[in-house]
Amino acid sequence: MSVETVRIYLKQFNKDKDILEMDESTATVELAARTLGTAEARIAKSLSFYNGDSAMVIVVAGDAKIDNKKFKDEFGFKAKMLAPEDTVKYTGHAIGGVCPFALSENVDVFLDDSMKRFETMFPACGSSNSAIELTLDELEKTSRSKKWIDVCKNWEQ
Repeated sequence: MSVETVRIYLKQFNKDKDILEMDESTATVELAARTLGTAEARIAKSLSFYNGDSAMVIVVAGDAKIDNKKFKDEFGFKAKMLAPEDTVKYTGHAIGGVCPFALSENVDVFLDDSMKRFETMFPACGSSNSAIELTLDELEKTSRSKKWIDVCKNWEQ
């Protein structure tokens, strides 16, 4: 998929014109924060994990890391990130552009509590040089997230 696929998807929420496309790469938290002129913590990382025969995307703050114990307590199985070759297969997005938008129907999205300390976050939009600024309510709605969860560490003040 691409930023154009995400643009079409976000049109139903009247957010298609809010996508930012930059000349510089936003493929990593560090690059995205520098390009967007914001704190790394405000970059919404979309992490992809195996979920049985499918996948799930967990959106977390840029300074947060998955806590394996919390993950297992929440989902009942061990966290295993998608292999690079499976990322496009399951999410439709390449590494560096994975986002919680325009995913396959069987890919569940979860939002991590690590983002709740901010009013807005910047997730990617399907490419390694795109992003969108969304309030947490907008992110919850546009991602069609299942629920808010607490599966991260290293972000608490």
